[in-house]
Amino acid sequence: MVQTTARRPSLSGSTSNDLITEEPFKPRSLARRLTGFLPQEIKSIDSVIPLQSRELWKKHEVKKFNNGDEFQRKFIQHVETTLARSLYNCDELAAYEAASESVRDNLIIDWNKTQQRVTARDPKRVYYLSLEFLMGRALDNALININTGDEGDETSREMISDAVEQLGFRLEDVLDQEPDAALGNGGLGRLAACFVDSLATGNYPAWGYGLRYQYGIFAQKIIDGYQVETPDYWLNLRNPWEIERSEIQVRISYYGHVHREQGSSTLSPSSWIGGEQVLAVAYDMPVPGFKTTTVNNLRLWSAKPTTEFDFAKFNDGDYTNSVIDQQRAESITAVLYPNDNFESGKELRLRQQYFWCAASLHDILRRFKKSRKPWKELPDQVAIQLNDTHPTLAVVELQRILVDLEKLDWHEAWEIVTRTFSYTNHTVMQEALEKWPVGLIGHLLPRHLEIIYDINWFFLHDVEKKFPKDVDLLSRISIIEESSPGRQVRMAHLAIVGSHKVNGVAELHTELIKTTIFQDFVNIYGAGKFTNVTNGITPRRWLRQANPQLAQLISETLEDKSDRYLLEMSRLTGLAKYADDLEFQKRWDDVKYHNKVRLADLLCRLNGGVDVISRDHIRDTLFDIQVKRIHEYKRQQLNIFGVIHRYLSMKEMLAEGASIQQVAAKYPRKVSFFGGKSAPGYYMAKLIIHLINSVAAVVNNDREIADLLKVVFVADYNVSKAEVLIPASDLSQHISTAGTEASGTSNMKFVMNGGLIIGTVDGANVEITREIGEENIFLFGNLAEDVEELRYKHRYHNVPLPETLSRVLSVLESGAFSPENVSEFQPLVDAVRQHGDYYLISDDFESYLASLALVDDVYHNQRSTWLRKSILSVANVGFFSSDRCIEEYAETVWNVEPIRET
Repeated sequence: MVQTTARRPSLSGSTSNDLITEEPFKPRSLARRLTGFLPQEIKSIDSVIPLQSRELWKKHEVKKFNNGDEFQRKFIQHVETTLARSLYNCDELAAYEAASESVRDNLIIDWNKTQQRVTARDPKRVYYLSLEFLMGRALDNALININTGDEGDETSREMISDAVEQLGFRLEDVLDQEPDAALGNGGLGRLAACFVDSLATGNYPAWGYGLRYQYGIFAQKIIDGYQVETPDYWLNLRNPWEIERSEIQVRISYYGHVHREQGSSTLSPSSWIGGEQVLAVAYDMPVPGFKTTTVNNLRLWSAKPTTEFDFAKFNDGDYTNSVIDQQRAESITAVLYPNDNFESGKELRLRQQYFWCAASLHDILRRFKKSRKPWKELPDQVAIQLNDTHPTLAVVELQRILVDLEKLDWHEAWEIVTRTFSYTNHTVMQEALEKWPVGLIGHLLPRHLEIIYDINWFFLHDVEKKFPKDVDLLSRISIIEESSPGRQVRMAHLAIVGSHKVNGVAELHTELIKTTIFQDFVNIYGAGKFTNVTNGITPRRWLRQANPQLAQLISETLEDKSDRYLLEMSRLTGLAKYADDLEFQKRWDDVKYHNKVRLADLLCRLNGGVDVISRDHIRDTLFDIQVKRIHEYKRQQLNIFGVIHRYLSMKEMLAEGASIQQVAAKYPRKVSFFGGKSAPGYYMAKLIIHLINSVAAVVNNDREIADLLKVVFVADYNVSKAEVLIPASDLSQHISTAGTEASGTSNMKFVMNGGLIIGTVDGANVEITREIGEENIFLFGNLAEDVEELRYKHRYHNVPLPETLSRVLSVLESGAFSPENVSEFQPLVDAVRQHGDYYLISDDFESYLASLALVDDVYHNQRSTWLRKSILSVANVGFFSSDRCIEEYAETVWNVEPIRET
């Protein structure tokens, strides 16, 4: 049983006037035993540590490896001591673990120095709160980022590859032993991962905070064409990239009641007496920057019970209930996004969000309090970024801490809160904005509900002064939505009110939120509170790591042996002068061919050694890829309807007597790849997955079309699979209904790897078009400003469907792809025909088919033109580096400066 000391105040439910000033359960270090709490300037610490201690410490200082021989020494040491193995039973898994431990040693040395440097200079720090961090595999990324040797020498990855080979292993086989870190699902989490990479690369003092999910979101299996969710056992084996901080434990409270002095208002300091407590235990993951010694930290929280085992119940024979508290606590961090189709699922998700926000704030404030600065300086020392609405409870939690625990005046506390937080919005769809039932929040977090009501009251009171008698406005902007069957808390509204800056993630997206869903807030606060920071991706992961052959070709062509272009992406423009060079085009095409063969090899392994696609014509086969979260607004159904139309047209030509060569002339070789997960409770998305696999089962087994068309669904799509799929793409599809995709980042990844885009005028597609040129992208479909009018027509008028789409829907209704259940796909048909076609499949279908026909013509008949487009796309993609994003956030939102090694 974990016990607390009398001197340790609690963040949750404590009546103490003070927050903790040191980690609970942490023995005092040498410095603290001598000096008490560390002074603000750590540089003076040498004066209080005995000279003998300092000299011994320096004498035995842990050293980084700087060459292959030193790496091998560390590798062998970890095999024999850390893993307790030997030369004779060191397999590829052991080699991965030993290599990871060795590389991590280097990172930890730099991590310690980074933290010391930041503590000594005491700058303003950034804390990035994201419920997802889709980090992918860590070892290969670390090999690219860590610094060994001099500028321009053999890279760390090449050096370690040689060293590992001398030890009897292939680096690629070793890297394949690492499971993907199951800490996210889609673009939100991958964006956060790119951002922490760029924060470290830019030398910004920053930490990420998230949750350590035991089973990820789920491992996706496809059984009989259906998505089946199973646990993702990514932590079954030891994770060498995490450092368990068992000494850092934060008590988190739920339920209970609020107590205050009689006659006091909810604005007065109150005591929240929690009815249930769990422990948040910290796990740290080092995040290295590129060509820098800065290593930042990603801190993940895992839920543990305050009492793991009830011995009395066990002795009484109640074996199940003896561990029930442990199971209940650990369920909080078991799964990303627990299914909220049921009330218990909603409560678990809210418990998860508060657990993470409270633990992270506790950690942030503990660190701030070490400086002994007054609370009014918190916004000058701390910037907290809310990545979407998931961490919005942190706004309320900080207000509670300042008022209830630190006894600040309510209004003084609120000013501090609003100057500390900033909020990134990721959706333009009202229906996608997070809301929580008032009753649920009141039950789980009674004091927080009081504070939310007070925040809302003062906000509405201020707005009423500015816009008197506008009752409708007050109703629209209220944090509390008066809805049926009950009131709900609008978390996006709370995030806006509680932040000093709100940003969209693409120019079109930002303009849309300012003129639609948040227009009232723009009128209230002025446009200055709302800004745009277009998303970006890290080129280290998505070019150098995912596509090493293309990276090498770029380095050679730009005569950039030290890969400076990965930091200064504007250097890529130097490729433009080679766009028409036929010899360079051939080398470029050879890289794409290599990547397509690599994808074919991966699919063969995933399919038990059976080739999924023909190897005979890979160079001349168009690889068309759509990989992202499965959702109706992303319109995977439009894509598969297009595939069905192509298949039906091919069959019709054959039935009319055309030869296979004539069919191939009009519909040349193509493989349509799909990948992505549906939320477990999202029926329509899961039905789309089933339709894709059902079409694949028919098309792929139709010998009459002679492999001219294949459909492949890549199960359990993740970062490591993306690193193979994306470089292999000739064409990628980003075809959301205009005005629904905030940004998208997979479009940037595909362009950075030389794949062309077919897409709507939506999200970041708009800015990609501006950067790479309209002639280098295939755009189609209606514009965002026309969407509402089109939806209105579908709702109130009988809009005829194009004949091409009607034929596809009729075939679906016939059961051609579902012979055992003819009506299997009727809901997808009805969504278009009967229910208003909300995502405008029918309006964009003809335009979509025309763009696909243009793609076929350019790829197969104008290959030099295609390659020119591909080269120019990469040459002009530099704007979409996440390094640029972080610079914009630092300057316009956070007001922070880099802290470089002196």
